[in-house]
Amino acid sequence: MSPGLVVALAILVFAAITLAKGLRIVPQGEEWVVQRMGKYLRTLLPGLNVIIPYLDDVAYKVITKDIILDVQEQEVITRDNAVIRTNAVAFIKVTDPVKAVYGVTDFSEAIRNLIMTTLRSIVGEMDLDQALSSRDKIKVRLRESIADEAIDWGLTVKSVEIQDINPSDSMQRAMEQQASAERERKAMVTRAEGQKQSMILEAEARLESAKRDAAAQVTLAEASAESIRRVTSSNADPQLPMMYLLGEKYVNALNRLGESPNAKIVVLPADLKDAIAGVLSRVAGRQ
Repeated sequence: MSPGLVVALAILVFAAITLAKGLRIVPQGEEWVVQRMGKYLRTLLPGLNVIIPYLDDVAYKVITKDIILDVQEQEVITRDNAVIRTNAVAFIKVTDPVKAVYGVTDFSEAIRNLIMTTLRSIVGEMDLDQALSSRDKIKVRLRESIADEAIDWGLTVKSVEIQDINPSDSMQRAMEQQASAERERKAMVTRAEGQKQSMILEAEARLESAKRDAAAQVTLAEASAESIRRVTSSNADPQLPMMYLLGEKYVNALNRLGESPNAKIVVLPADLKDAIAGVLSRVAGRQ
């Protein structure tokens, strides 16, 4: 091969490399940061761009699409010293590639750590019950707290979502025990209230029964008094009505005693015959 041909081939190779270094095609959704001699020069937008080979260099390729940052789970202590586990996910977008690459070493890791520390601070100001029930409130405060820092790094925080916020294992066991004790307490209160109501109803029933028994006794006494007055008015002897009524009650009592299913033997007084005969003789004598 002749020297002239070698030189020509070398010139062609050099021209191809130079052209490749000078023409840069930036994909959609990215912006490239160009440095000249180590200093920022300009930002290449999507499409065909021309730079000076060997002097200009593409130092950073920044993605301008929405970036999803997964914030790992961490343990957080609430204001009432309860331990909960929480994690989050952030949606950010690079709006200023220059600030994103020159303002912080790694903007993704910076935002992730900022979210973690801010989340610990927000949850630490809340009680356990408040933290577990205020996911939306935590999300809003978290986004507002990191927005200013993100702007300084050329970023826009589009959204921050709390994925999980749960008590730790030990706290869950304590909460379960507390819930069980609370249910037992309510059950005991319910049983006590039921027993109290039952005793009140029983007392009211006894009182009503006593009132009715007293009314019945009064009615029976009034009937007995009326019967005594009628018998007395029909007989001159004042003792005869009393003996008649006593004899009638006596006979009725013996009759009930004999009709009782549990009565096997009925014991009658020895002077029953004489007493009845005396009453009858007095009645006959009065006639």
